Amino acid sequence: MPTLTDLLFLLMAAFLFSIVPGPDMLYIIARSTGQGRSAGMISCLGTATGGLIQTIMVALGLSSLFLLVPVAYEILKDIGAIYLVYLGIRTLLSHQGEPSILTPKKTALATVYVQGMLNTLLNPKSALFYLALLPQFVDPTQHDVTFQILLLGLVTNLVGLTVEISIATLSSFLGAWLKKRLGAAKLLRWFTGCILIGLGVRLALSKRQ
Repeated sequence: MPTLTDLLFLLMAAFLFSIVPGPDMLYIIARSTGQGRSAGMISCLGTATGGLIQTIMVALGLSSLFLLVPVAYEILKDIGAIYLVYLGIRTLLSHQGEPSILTPKKTALATVYVQGMLNTLLNPKSALFYLALLPQFVDPTQHDVTFQILLLGLVTNLVGLTVEISIATLSSFLGAWLKKRLGAAKLLRWFTGCILIGLGVRLALSKRQ
């Protein structure tokens, strides 16, 4: 198992990785400002679930195999990109009458959760982060290497989840403040839609590394 010093380095790396703006943070901000704290929290749980799945893939050796299969990677990536763009366009085109300006139609929380999970799972940089980071803190002399990676991944995800929940909370307060301003709900709808489309385009144009 990792020493206390190694664990501190892991926590620091996980924290720095979490605070760097990326697809997960953008998605959480968009959902929190547009739909409130509950959607923000659920989106955080979705991205955390995606991170845990990637941890399991690393532990089982599937992540490195996945990154070495171009066809499977590209198909999964393109499906995710098309889905995100579709959601963004649907959000932009959703018609809302004047009386409902301050209470825009909400996306089901189950959908928010799944979107957050897919957003993380289909992020190549996130997969590479787990693949490159976690094995460095494993003690190869121990026989429970898989368990070590799973435990380290859980710690890393807890750090990320803490940061993301803080971001979601702050963003939800910002969204609540904006909704009290005339026309802000429409702007939030466009913001959310553009973020989703941007994430889809970014995913489609991303290259395997």
